[in-house]
Amino acid sequence: MEDVIQASQIPPEAATSGLGGVCMMSNRWRDEQHPSFMNFISSFLRANSFRLNFVPIAPDFIFNCGGSSVAFIFLTSWDCTNVSPIFTRIQKLKMQFARLYVVVTLATREQNDSFVRSYFDFGMELGKPTFVPVRDTEMGFEKIVKIAHSLGVCKQQDATTELKYERKQAMQGMDIFVKVMTAIPGIDNHDANALIQAIGSIEAIAKASKEYILENTDLSADKVETIFRFFRDPKFYLAPKIN
Repeated sequence: MEDVIQASQIPPEAATSGLGGVCMMSNRWRDEQHPSFMNFISSFLRANSFRLNFVPIAPDFIFNCGGSSVAFIFLTSWDCTNVSPIFTRIQKLKMQFARLYVVVTLATREQNDSFVRSYFDFGMELGKPTFVPVRDTEMGFEKIVKIAHSLGVCKQQDATTELKYERKQAMQGMDIFVKVMTAIPGIDNHDANALIQAIGSIEAIAKASKEYILENTDLSADKVETIFRFFRDPKFYLAPKIN
C-alpha cells in the first residue's frame, strides 16, 4: 500500500519542535467507531506526540499543530444510497472553517463511482474543501495526521521567514544609523553603538540635551558638543567637513 503514511514518515523532531500539537475529536464521531480503530488512533497519535481530547465539536476532528488549526470531516464509510446529508454537512462546515479537509473511505469501485458522481451532482468546487479519498480507515487517519503536521511545519517556516526578514530590516536600519552618526566629525562606530543603545533613534539623539548624552554614554564632552552642534547649528552641519 504505497500511499499509506507510516508513523515513521512524520519526523521525530516534531515533538521537540512543538509540532506534536493537539487533536480534538468529536464525541459523536468517537462513539460511532469500532474500539479497535479507536485503539489504533490513540496509539498513532501518541507515537507522533499529539494529545487527544474528546470534545463536542461540529467537524469530526480539529488539529492544532505548530500554530496552525485545521478541521477534518472523516467519513469512515460511504453509503451510496444516502449521500445528500453528507454534502449538506460539508457545505455548512466549509462556511465555518477556513481550513477544512474531507477524508472519504472508498473501499469499493461502486463507492468510488458514487462519490465521483455525487461530487459533481452537488456542485462542489475543486479545493473548496479539499477531498482526500482513501482505501481504508487506518490510511485515512494517517493522512489526516500527515496533513495537520505538514500545515504546522509550513506555519512555523512562515514565522521563521518573517522573523529573519525583521532581523534583516533591523540590521539594515542599524547600518544606516551608524553611517549617519559616523558622518559627524570625530564620531566612530563605538560612539554610534553607544548612542543607539543608550538613547535610541537619530531623532531622539537630535533632541537630547548635552547633559543627558554625557550621563548615559561614555562619550567625551567634546564629542557631545559636536553632536549637539551638528543637529542644531546649520552653519555646522552644512559646512564641508574632512574626517
